[in-house]
Amino acid sequence: MGNREIIEVEVLLLLGSIIVLGHILGKNMKYVKLPSIIGYMVFGVLLGPSLLNIVHDQLQLELGFITDIALSFVAFSIGLELKFSVLKSFGRGIVYIILLESFAALFAVTIGIYLLTRDLPLALLFGAIAPASAPAGTVAVILEYKARGPLTKALYTVVGFDDGLGIIIFGFAAAIAKNILIQETGALDNNILLTLWHPLKEITYSILFGGIIGLVFSFVIQKLKNVNEVLVMIVGFILIISGLCNIFHISIIFTNMVVGMMIVNTQRHSLVHKINEYLPLLMPILFILFFTLAGANLHLEALSSLGMIGVIYVIARTFGLISGSILGSILGKVEDNIRKYLGLGILSQAGVAIGLSLIVSKEFTGIGKIIDPATGMTNGDRIGSMVLTTVTVTCIFFELIGPILTKYALKKAGEIEE
Repeated sequence: MGNREIIEVEVLLLLGSIIVLGHILGKNMKYVKLPSIIGYMVFGVLLGPSLLNIVHDQLQLELGFITDIALSFVAFSIGLELKFSVLKSFGRGIVYIILLESFAALFAVTIGIYLLTRDLPLALLFGAIAPASAPAGTVAVILEYKARGPLTKALYTVVGFDDGLGIIIFGFAAAIAKNILIQETGALDNNILLTLWHPLKEITYSILFGGIIGLVFSFVIQKLKNVNEVLVMIVGFILIISGLCNIFHISIIFTNMVVGMMIVNTQRHSLVHKINEYLPLLMPILFILFFTLAGANLHLEALSSLGMIGVIYVIARTFGLISGSILGSILGKVEDNIRKYLGLGILSQAGVAIGLSLIVSKEFTGIGKIIDPATGMTNGDRIGSMVLTTVTVTCIFFELIGPILTKYALKKAGEIEE
C-alpha cells in the first residue's frame, strides 16, 4: 500500500463525483436486494488506498470534518426519537431489556476478543462498540412491511435508547483502553479513578451543554414564521454545536443526541414534526459522503489477518444481544413475542458503530509504545486500524442479515400482514 501511486483530484470535483456516482451505485443495490449504504461503502473501497488510492490516507484526514458533520446529524436525529413518555409506557421491562442486551454484548465481545488476542485495550474497544445498533435498518423494515404491534413498538424504543447507552459505555471503555496504552510507555500512573473521571466529565458537560443549546435552539425555531428557515437553523445550530464540541473536547455524538432529546421531550409536537419534516432532506447526501469515506478507510490487505477477530466479534455480539434481550424480557415480565423475537430485530449495525470505530482510529493515533521503529507505528495505531477495518467489514454482514432477521421476527410475532 505504501508504494501505491496516489491519484490527486480536486477536492470539490471529488466530493461532487462521490455524491453523484455514490447515489447511482447505492440506488442500484436494490437489484441485488442490498441496502444502499453497501453500495456507498463498496464505492469507497474502490476509491480508497486498497485500490485506486484517490481517497488516500492524507486526504481522509483532511476530509475528517465530513465525518464529524454526518455523525452530528445522525446523533441529533437519534435524540429526536428518544421520547421519555414512550419509554415509560413500556414500564420497567423495556429498561431491563435495554440494559441487559447492551451490557451482555459488551461483556461477551470483550471476553471473546480477549481470549483470542490477550489484548485488553483491543478487547475493550470491540466490546464497547458492540452494543451500538443501526436504527435505520430496523425502522426501514418496519415501515416497508407496515408492521404494527407490541414487538414493533418495543423495537422502536430499544434501537433508539441502546445507541445512547452504547455511546456512554464507549466513552468509559475508550478512556480505560487509552489509559492502559499510555501506561505502557510509563507516562501515566495507574489511577483508575482519574481514568474514569475523564469520560464522566465529558458526559456531564455534554448533558449540560446539550441541554442549554437545546433550549436555545427551541426558543429560536419557535420564533420563525417562514418554514423554509427551519432547515437553515437546523444546519447552523448543529454545525455550531459540533464546532464547540471540538474546541472543548466533548463528545459530538452525545451532545447532539442530548440536544435532540431535549427538543423532543420539552417542545410541542408540531415543532418536532416540523424538524423531522426537514431533517431527512439532508441525510441522503451526508450518508453518501459518510459511508463512502468509511469504505475508503477499509484496507483490504488487512482482512486476511483479521478474519478470526471478525468471526468472534460477530458470534459474541449476536449471542450477547439475543441472550441479553431474553434475560431482560424474563426479568421485566414482558409478553412472549417480545421475549422470543426482539433480539433478532436489533442485530443491524452500521453508522454509529462505524463512527465510533473512526473515533478510535483518530483518537488512538500515536498512543502507546512504538511497535515498529521503521515506520513509527504505535500500539494505538495498530489497534485503531484493526478496529476500523473489522467493524467496517462486520457491519456489512450485520446490515445484510439484520433486516432479514427483523422481518422474520415481525412475521413470527404476527405483526406483518400477509
